[in-house]
Amino acid sequence: MLFHKCSSQCAVRCPEGKPGQAGGATAPKRRMPTVDLHCHAFFPAVEKLVAGLPEKRAEGEAMMLAMGEKTVRYNNTVMLPAAAPKLTDLATRLRDMDAMGVDVQLVSPTSTQHCYWAESDLADEIVRIQNEGIAELCAAHPKRFLGLGTLALQEPALALRQLEHAVRHLGLRGVEVSTLVNGKGLADPVFEPVWAKAQELGCIVFIHPFGTTLGSRLDQYYLQNVIGQPLETAITLSQLIFGGVLDRHPALKILAAHGGGYLPAYIGRSDHAWQERADARTCEKRPREYLRQIWFDHLVYEPESLRHLVAEAGVGQVVVGTDYPFDMGHYDIHRLLDAVPGLSEADKEAILYKNAEQLLGISLSAMLAQ
Repeated sequence: MLFHKCSSQCAVRCPEGKPGQAGGATAPKRRMPTVDLHCHAFFPAVEKLVAGLPEKRAEGEAMMLAMGEKTVRYNNTVMLPAAAPKLTDLATRLRDMDAMGVDVQLVSPTSTQHCYWAESDLADEIVRIQNEGIAELCAAHPKRFLGLGTLALQEPALALRQLEHAVRHLGLRGVEVSTLVNGKGLADPVFEPVWAKAQELGCIVFIHPFGTTLGSRLDQYYLQNVIGQPLETAITLSQLIFGGVLDRHPALKILAAHGGGYLPAYIGRSDHAWQERADARTCEKRPREYLRQIWFDHLVYEPESLRHLVAEAGVGQVVVGTDYPFDMGHYDIHRLLDAVPGLSEADKEAILYKNAEQLLGISLSAMLAQ
């Protein structure tokens, strides 16, 4: 299966052929090189490892409460069956990349497999499976893939060793982390050594939420994802800013999923609080200025939304990120950029691959020439 094609089994109002959906994405006749930094892979071996564990069952029960029965049923019968081949089958992934006009993917684990509830030995094995699997994919296809691993953040000392191994020994470009680890936000002091090590290694930390703390308030209409996950990212980035993490580690390479959630769209309110309130004057600069220290994927769907993200963060901080292969992704990369008001050819070049070269520390031309 290359991309979805309509059939009698399609849902009502199937988006086949509509710009911005997988079924409608086509590689343009003329395009610049393109690097997609928000792409996922799934590891069945992890699921086999944790199957039947009480903590895994509890995770599923919590998901049912947070999402609601209708959304869970839809995911299990429609979304996940469509995504599964793309998450696990290399030939399908490569064909999709070619159809979208993507030269290189930065592949990261799916957020469902962080398993932050796992005890130390199990957590180490879960991380090993994913990190080594992604490293093997990159080694087998060095022109098409770069990788991010994962960490057992619930065990910070173990996470430090995993981070070092992932970057220095497996050749991964960094790690993906969630926004909350067993109730702790990423600005919690327990994670300070991890931030220090990430800065030392010069690697990416990709912040990608899974779920939300709003519970059953968002258990209808897929609001757990539609509203909840962008909110989680905005909360986490705000905590890192106001909590001084970006002051203490100014060279951190943080990449925020989903355009940084709601933070760039309403950064003026953060600036106002910083200016007016002593309890919010906890970082060295206005919050807006830290947007120039964070990279954001372009997954905001609409040309005007992307124009605003570029205006707030700077064109040098925006990269391509599709959220491949899920239905909340946006796959018509080049058409979206072409529709953004005021975006020059140089700006498009920056977003499509130049910024990724800087963030990843690569030369795309050298990589593709291997």
